[in-house]
Amino acid sequence: MSDPAFKRMSVEEYLRTEEKSPYKREYVGGFVYPLHGQAGVSQSHSLISGNIFAALHRDARAAGCRVHLADMKLFMDANGTFYYPDVMLVCGHDAPDRYYETSPCLLVEVLSGSTASNDRVGKYATYTALPTLQTYLIVEQAERRVYAYGREGGKWELTELAGQGEIFLPCLGRTLTLEEIYAGVL
Repeated sequence: MSDPAFKRMSVEEYLRTEEKSPYKREYVGGFVYPLHGQAGVSQSHSLISGNIFAALHRDARAAGCRVHLADMKLFMDANGTFYYPDVMLVCGHDAPDRYYETSPCLLVEVLSGSTASNDRVGKYATYTALPTLQTYLIVEQAERRVYAYGREGGKWELTELAGQGEIFLPCLGRTLTLEEIYAGVL
């Protein structure tokens, strides 16, 4: 028996069925894809995401921003896509809906074997097209290495940090160190 063919779905149908779905699904170009790794992420992945959230939470609240872990959807209206970033920071914009955000200033993806290629290529292209995004971090979990993309004028600049270092986050006016990211992990 072969797998059923993908069926095109409207944004409205995706949102209605996502609320009741037993697993998270991303929506790209009218098609729904189960989010890989829903049986669970590695301990390193979970701790790294949690460390970033914890490091930013207090400053985000003080600045009137919202920081989310992997359960909040990001909707990109320009291409009709919904993703679940590992960490998302939104400042200065009201949430358009209680189930998704649209205007992040920081997005973080922690690399997993099944998602690394999409995080580096597909999500990079989609995320960096967002006009509110200032920083996109791709975080390795097997070594202390972060690829930090920052918007400089109209261009995106890559800074690769290994071992130690810090990343300036313009939307919070603070830095995030590799020590904060990898505390208790590596």
